[in-house]
Amino acid sequence: MAAPTLNVLRGPVEVPIDALRDRRVAILGYGNQGRAHALNLQDSGINVVVGSGRDACDDFPTHDLATAASMGDLVILAVPDEIQGSVFADTVADALAPGATLGFISGFSVHFGHVQPPEGTGMVLVAPKGPGTAVRARFVEGSGVPALLAVHQENTAGTARDLALAWAAALGAGRSGVIETTFGDEAETDLFGEQAVIVGGLATLVRASYETLIEAGYPPHLAYIECCHEVKQVADILHERGMAGMMEAISTTAECGAYVAMDALDTPQLRTTLAGLLAAVRDGSFATYLSEHGSTRIEQCRVELATHDLEAVGEGIRSLMVPPADT
Repeated sequence: MAAPTLNVLRGPVEVPIDALRDRRVAILGYGNQGRAHALNLQDSGINVVVGSGRDACDDFPTHDLATAASMGDLVILAVPDEIQGSVFADTVADALAPGATLGFISGFSVHFGHVQPPEGTGMVLVAPKGPGTAVRARFVEGSGVPALLAVHQENTAGTARDLALAWAAALGAGRSGVIETTFGDEAETDLFGEQAVIVGGLATLVRASYETLIEAGYPPHLAYIECCHEVKQVADILHERGMAGMMEAISTTAECGAYVAMDALDTPQLRTTLAGLLAAVRDGSFATYLSEHGSTRIEQCRVELATHDLEAVGEGIRSLMVPPADT
């Protein structure tokens, strides 16, 4: 089956900022992503207000969520996925100006039906492919993090897509690339990638490999260095050069060992497990679990991880990476 055509927009002609000139953007939530979006848009000359329960959000005019929502031509919902549905229904829906456009940083709440705005309200997605700290840092450096863009519903004026492009431009994504997609594809691939590779898969391999070395009698500090500390160095090469380029950059011993391990680890059971994770994402089971049990499970697992021996050993190894103070 042929791969779908990838539509990448780049530069001020294809990703113009004009639609947000003389408009106001309300950003609801001031966490990792919300802060980065607010600062980048402000530095791009866009009028930004913030809706948050925090006392201080840098120097932005800050209001309660409903007040801020009522002020925005583009209202970006940057509160956590699991509470977006209730926040929208209880606070935001009645406050939106007629014909306003709702902006989402993830397709989660729309795709799984947690947010259902009235007809005539635009619904757009600009999802940077990086954490908020990277979105801000890359912007300050003069570049930007690539982003996905989607339009789920147009507003009454037919300007929702233009507002989304302007949002991406002001965020800095137009400097690197804006990839058009759908809310559903963004939500499902994002959740699967987080679970299977970026967070869940990586954390599982690190912990299981560390414990394997410890059980075999190796010193904890060596186990940590080999199974956790060196991950970033190889991941950076993978990020910069791709899979084949990474293999070319490492030693022959490491490359040969990688191929042996890939054959051993990539079993039918692994493929079945990955398919199960994807199925739970696609049929909405994970979204339901997150809403009903996410907070409890997260709290429980954070305690378990924080008290694992790997954390104490890792703290000592990480302290070695800090240059000693001058004496």
